[in-house]
Amino acid sequence: MTFQTIIQPSGHQFPAEAHETLLEAALRHGYNLPYSCRDGVCGACKGKVLQGQVDFGTHQGSTLTDADKAQGMALFCCAKPLSDLVIECQEVNAVKDIQIKTMPCRVHSMEKPADDVMVLKLKLPANERLQFLAGQYIDILLKDQKPRSFSLANAPHKDELLELHIRNITGGAFTQHVFNEMKERDILRFKGPLGTFFLREDSDKPIIFVASGTGFAPVKAIIEHALHIGIKRSMHFYWGARKLSDLYMLDMARQWDAQGIKFTPVLSDALPEDEWQGRTGFVHRAVLEDYSDLSAHETYVCGAPVVVEAAHTDFTAQRGLSNEAFFSDAFTFVPKS
Repeated sequence: MTFQTIIQPSGHQFPAEAHETLLEAALRHGYNLPYSCRDGVCGACKGKVLQGQVDFGTHQGSTLTDADKAQGMALFCCAKPLSDLVIECQEVNAVKDIQIKTMPCRVHSMEKPADDVMVLKLKLPANERLQFLAGQYIDILLKDQKPRSFSLANAPHKDELLELHIRNITGGAFTQHVFNEMKERDILRFKGPLGTFFLREDSDKPIIFVASGTGFAPVKAIIEHALHIGIKRSMHFYWGARKLSDLYMLDMARQWDAQGIKFTPVLSDALPEDEWQGRTGFVHRAVLEDYSDLSAHETYVCGAPVVVEAAHTDFTAQRGLSNEAFFSDAFTFVPKS
């Protein structure tokens, strides 16, 4: 059975099935209610039921007391609808609304889609989840060393595991550790989420994504989020790399192309054995070749600083892109200390 839920004060509405929690239903329809543990323990998702009835679900009695319930409060990560509802809570629409945490995590899996790229999936403690906006990053905290920043490659609706794409950098102490010493079940600590590289959902402008190398990671998160919530804006994704194997999730990008997100791979130094027939050169130059006017667009650019800087200069100076419509995340290298 399906019940209609209205969020106040925003007035947003979404349908919720009787078997799902209000948080699950809201996230499924693209509305970010506050949450943390998703297990009825922390209280971050507590809000008020203004109209209607809910099943309060399994939760800690100290987190939602009988007095809370008498005042109409509920934990939206546990509560399920018994009728149409009007609820009150402040939605998460910007970085300032999200709590930054320092947390432990366990290495759940390690996979190498390319010789020099490791996909790490990290599992949080049993009663913890990380709320974040697609495209944000976390800092891996290392004893007596500078933090290492890595973008989250998973979309927020898939938050059971945190996914990082790590390139093996010559001279990089942490990346050498990842490729040569790290094992599944190792414990790490991180701080996050951080950064302002996330999809501006209140815009209707067409989007151009530009990624170089593992700059693919946050773009992947944003595109998966956009597909999940059904954004209809025109989207064009350019992914640049030196050789074909550097496009380490090429099949995934091609699947997005079949779902309506135009995909243009660009190689700057293809190998003879690649037998490459596609676009060549610098990835941001391919955008300049395809678009004579970017004044009505938004661009999201991620990867090496030289790529981000060149894209910003040329898109704004040569194609009329507004500074306010250029969003970026430059991957900087932290040398071995």
